Amino acid sequence: MVIFYKILAVAGGLAMFLYGMRLMGDSLKSSSGGAMKVALQKVTNNPALGFLFGMLVTCMIQSSTATIVLTVGLVGAGFLSFRQSVGVVLGANVGTAITAQIIRLMDISAGETSILYLFKADNLAPIALIIGIILIMFLKSGRATNIGNILIGFGILFMGLIYMSNSVGDLSDVLTGLLMKFEGNYLLGFLTGVGATAVIQSSSAVVGILQSMASSMGLKFCAVFAIIIGVNIGDCLTTFIVSSIGAKPVQIRTALVHVIYNIFAALLIIVVLIVGRKTGLLDDELWNMVLHSGGVANVHGIFRLIPAVIFLPFAGLLARTAERLVPDKPLDEEDAAIEESLRELDSRLVTNPALALDQVTRLIGHMAEVALHNFEASLDQVFDYEESRNTRMAQREELLDRMADASNRYLVDMSPYITNEYDSRNQSFQIKALTSFERIGDLAVNMGRDVKNVHENDVFFSEHAMKELDIVSDAVREILNITYEGYIENNVEKIWQVEPMEEVIDELVEVMKARHIDRVTRQECEILNGILYENILTNMERVSDQCSDLAVFMISRFNPDIIGQEHEYIHNLHHSKDPKYLNIFHANYKRYFRRLGLDVDSEQLTMDL
Repeated sequence: MVIFYKILAVAGGLAMFLYGMRLMGDSLKSSSGGAMKVALQKVTNNPALGFLFGMLVTCMIQSSTATIVLTVGLVGAGFLSFRQSVGVVLGANVGTAITAQIIRLMDISAGETSILYLFKADNLAPIALIIGIILIMFLKSGRATNIGNILIGFGILFMGLIYMSNSVGDLSDVLTGLLMKFEGNYLLGFLTGVGATAVIQSSSAVVGILQSMASSMGLKFCAVFAIIIGVNIGDCLTTFIVSSIGAKPVQIRTALVHVIYNIFAALLIIVVLIVGRKTGLLDDELWNMVLHSGGVANVHGIFRLIPAVIFLPFAGLLARTAERLVPDKPLDEEDAAIEESLRELDSRLVTNPALALDQVTRLIGHMAEVALHNFEASLDQVFDYEESRNTRMAQREELLDRMADASNRYLVDMSPYITNEYDSRNQSFQIKALTSFERIGDLAVNMGRDVKNVHENDVFFSEHAMKELDIVSDAVREILNITYEGYIENNVEKIWQVEPMEEVIDELVEVMKARHIDRVTRQECEILNGILYENILTNMERVSDQCSDLAVFMISRFNPDIIGQEHEYIHNLHHSKDPKYLNIFHANYKRYFRRLGLDVDSEQLTMDL
């Protein structure tokens, strides 16, 4: 039972260490997370720069897993290319070794009169805890709380290490016997390192345990090197699993580079050790050298740093290996066209706004097409629901976000080079266009979500409700196609048809909502059905609103007097006697309302307007 309680004490110290490290890392991320993301986004095609960024960020947040998961996310979002991510991954491997160097403060030995005595772990931990709690309790600002949490995490981390170290000292006989087995069985040591890291989910924690043991009883190099190699492999495997769940091929490749690199690094270290032993460069004195906490930290750091420096020039080879192991899925025509238009946004063209604006106009045209396809799919779900269609809609929405982000950044980047009014107005229009088409895509997803709720809750709309949805669907399809064609062709005559059509859709939706409320009050339809029905109608109406906004903005390009007076222009148009406007409105009103079974008097319509 005594051994059980000692093991329990070690586990308790480990728990404190893990919690302290997480608290410190999370607080560092919350205080500088935005800056880290911006920094990673600015990584160039130079692997050395990516290496430095990855190392720096990992030093800050004390977790290579967190850095690599963040990098995988940025690659998936299109902020970072796969090739740029390779250097970041190699840097993250080195940055995580800083934790072990911090822990080596346990090795400081100095008298009470020396300034170094203050930096002993036994003293540094309570100082950090005291300052941290003062900041949290007495300074009420968010920044003070963040700094306080960092210090509290730092203090708990060291208290856990001290507790582990003391408990390990009581188990020295048992641990000495175990480590002697590792001296002659390197495979067992390697598997122990892999297994321990997989269970604890932190390479820093496993190395911290080794350092606690080394601080209490000393460890031979020959007993720990295989464990440290196993820790490195275990760390990359757990990171790979975390990063690959639900990821795209390009994201899986980023996580796989981490695994490939660590395998090559392990093989390199093993070859160097074997050659060193065979040639006598690594003699018995070095092989059996007793390591304390600082020695374990140094071995861990060397095993991380030297291979990274050696393999950094071969970052392209690592990337090609990952690309062969995880090839891209075949693209359909829609995806291929999008990828091609994204590649056409050449950063070198931003200095020539006329050419750059042409490029971004083509990309926004693809955005419009994808948004229309997604809305069409959401309408298909209303009348013929298929679960598999939701997957493609989600993929299109992701593509829309990528295109919107790329277009927006490109338009902003060209701002310093725009010198004439025409290009400036064109830039403003394209920003408006991408915003409108992205919003149409969002509304398609919202409607798809409503339809999914209808399906999952076994909700059935009445025959009248479905007929009405079919009518308004056709009207929204029509206004979307007019808007799309008007944008692609830059045709103001066509785009002029949007506003009267939008008013017809508003009238349709208002009548349909009133009819459905009547059906609910007469208990021909359940309340839940009515809510979902209204949600679908509202999303359709908002799509037409987006078309209207874009159409007015496009008309203003040909009539600058409208700029800044868009709402007044629409109000005046709705209340005008403009024959062109009235003719388009009346024709569409009659066409769609007669499908509702209503006979419409054109003269009465003119009076109503």
